[in-house]
Amino acid sequence: MLTTELQHLIERAEALVARIDHYFPPTPIPPDWQNILAFRWRKRNNQLGEFQAVYHPHQIRLQDLQGIDEQKQQLDRNTRQFLQKQPANNVLLSGSRGTGKSSLIKALLNEYANQGLRLVEVEKYDLIDLPEIVEAFNNRPERFIIFCDDLSYEKDDASYKALKSVLDGSVSAPPENALIYATSNRRHLLPEYMRDNLDAKMIDGEIHHAEGVEEKISLSERFGLWLSFYPFKQDEYLAIVRYWLVELGVTESESVHRAALQWALKRGSRSGRAAKQFAQDWAGRNMVE
Repeated sequence: MLTTELQHLIERAEALVARIDHYFPPTPIPPDWQNILAFRWRKRNNQLGEFQAVYHPHQIRLQDLQGIDEQKQQLDRNTRQFLQKQPANNVLLSGSRGTGKSSLIKALLNEYANQGLRLVEVEKYDLIDLPEIVEAFNNRPERFIIFCDDLSYEKDDASYKALKSVLDGSVSAPPENALIYATSNRRHLLPEYMRDNLDAKMIDGEIHHAEGVEEKISLSERFGLWLSFYPFKQDEYLAIVRYWLVELGVTESESVHRAALQWALKRGSRSGRAAKQFAQDWAGRNMVE
């Protein structure tokens, strides 16, 4: 039978071990790249990062993305080059909200997962961990897209410099089996002000941008391929509505068109997202009724 003093000593030792474990968590289990298609990079205890498996990735298909054929073709081509181990570029998809930027990247995963494509989602503030992230890709046969959604920085946010370094300014070479695909509502990722352009100078007939403008442009220029997305015209918006109504098994009618336009007017957007949301709402209401 343990004495009271010994029991007290054991309890204190167990408490000390628990505190140590908090600061030194167990080594994460290596990702199952072969069987799991998508992961998220997440920080643990605000210190260590790990890959968290996404067991049910979004099942959007390339054919579901309407009205962006040119952007789809270019990103698909770049991705096929990458999968075939040919030269390919990091890509910045910028432009209007709800036009399919993020969905296009997710659709590529569904299209090419059986050819070894894998997707790793990284928040913008964790992009500083990219050297650690890509280290896990070494000697792997899979091809990895690092996906950063809604990438943008505010005026006083200096963390974008870490991304610049990783994309094109680091001493270590980027791995050949990884690319960065990022989406943003800003083409140059940073806010742009009229005063930035007032300091531009004309020298021998050439425009020389001020340092503030050069700094903004230098970040987006790290991406070799720029794809721009624009608001849809009315006919394009209605064509997307028709596509989703067919997918949902709803018969088209003139009243549907009027309701779809009213929906877009209330939302202040004729986007692909708004078109799909309207189709889902219309189909659901009619099926219930």
